[in-house]
Amino acid sequence: MSKILVVDDDDQLRRSFKKLLREEGYTVEEAASGEAGLAAVKTCMPDLVILDVRLPGMNGLDTFKAIHQIEPKLPVVIMTAFGTTDTAIEATKLGAFDYILKPFDIPDILRIIQQALDAGRFMRFAVDMDASPGKTDKDAIIGRSEAMQEVYKSIGRVAATDATVLIRGESGTGKELIARAVYQYSRRCDKPFLVINCVAIPESLLESELFGYEKGAFTGAAHRRIGKIEQANGGTVFLDEIGDMPMNLQAKILRLLQEKSVERLGGRQTIPVDVRIIAATNRNLESALSQGRFREDLYYRLKVITIWLPPLGERAGDIPLLTQYFLARFAAELGIQNPGISDEALLLLKSGSWPGNIRELANTIQKMLIFNRGAPISLEDIAFACGEKNTVPDPRIESMEDEIRRWVREAAKQPPGGNLFEACMDRFAGIVINEALNITGGNRSQAAKLLGLSRPTLHAKIDKYHLTIETSVKKAP
Repeated sequence: MSKILVVDDDDQLRRSFKKLLREEGYTVEEAASGEAGLAAVKTCMPDLVILDVRLPGMNGLDTFKAIHQIEPKLPVVIMTAFGTTDTAIEATKLGAFDYILKPFDIPDILRIIQQALDAGRFMRFAVDMDASPGKTDKDAIIGRSEAMQEVYKSIGRVAATDATVLIRGESGTGKELIARAVYQYSRRCDKPFLVINCVAIPESLLESELFGYEKGAFTGAAHRRIGKIEQANGGTVFLDEIGDMPMNLQAKILRLLQEKSVERLGGRQTIPVDVRIIAATNRNLESALSQGRFREDLYYRLKVITIWLPPLGERAGDIPLLTQYFLARFAAELGIQNPGISDEALLLLKSGSWPGNIRELANTIQKMLIFNRGAPISLEDIAFACGEKNTVPDPRIESMEDEIRRWVREAAKQPPGGNLFEACMDRFAGIVINEALNITGGNRSQAAKLLGLSRPTLHAKIDKYHLTIETSVKKAP
């Protein structure tokens, strides 16, 4: 469970933050001054600091500098009013993860918090290379197959250089872990490591996220903002899913690689930057080239060094090791005893096709543990987790489907003013999220994992469907 320190002299704001963040599954510490915040960092070492600029005594910028001296890789998010934006920008240039303007929107602050926690974890906690299955305190690259041995060799060869690296492989094979391993063994390991998912960020926002913008660059640009590439100066930027990057931004990334400089959106100043680019994609770039969806010049600039990650089906011998690792890790996260797994069940996992690769295997094991009753994982547990149907139709399922069909027919008789399909899907989504909260006792973090959603996404959907923990979680009899 991540620990967040909130440093602000506004008692009401600290209370609001504590309530919000605890509902999201975080542990919260608070301090009313820069001096108290610095003492809290020394004693409890949080995973993230949210720091106000205007503080009594030691101001926010001086507090940030002192925190940065204690732990340079501890992410700090600056809170500021419009009148002190320049100070927040200065802090960002000095290494603060990001800054937010008061007043702020809850979905925005939750998104930034999650990004900052991920960045802090990526920088501060190394990826174990071929760790023992029982070691669960760190993210790990697991595998002893011949294909994975080649991956380890590639990491060793490229890590000490500044060469651009392109990591290729199917979705769910662990490309992000490989990028982190290259970073942690590089000579830039004491500098920032920032991850940009080129799919998760809307195209309209991706350019400003990468390159920043000047005041007045577009409607709503009320202040200057530093882009992630400029912020990571001296460090490493991981561009995940670069095969989906829009063509106009591909040209800007090419310029970055060629000229080592960027321009903020709406600006004319050329800003020199020193960053190493690691990129990853699950796309067939050669096909994208022939279809005119990816720049040929960028393609050759990126593939200076290519690391290929094999799909899980090509390294089935690693599945037992991966299974034991995920069993131990998820059991520890859920606070339960590791039940182990039967030989028959392990053999079934090893023989599976796993089109979703390691991510699918991990999600399946996590689901099995959530519903497990303490006995070793069995064939029946796997069948349930994978959603496999029995050869004999279950009359209860057929009856449930009939009820759903009748409900849809009734809804069609009196269609809503908008889209019938969207209305039905929204109703069903609300029911699914409600039940996930019931199953997990209202724990939003566990509910998000069960549903396969990020916490900010789940939070947004809870707001959309007007769900609350009090109304969702069934009271015990």
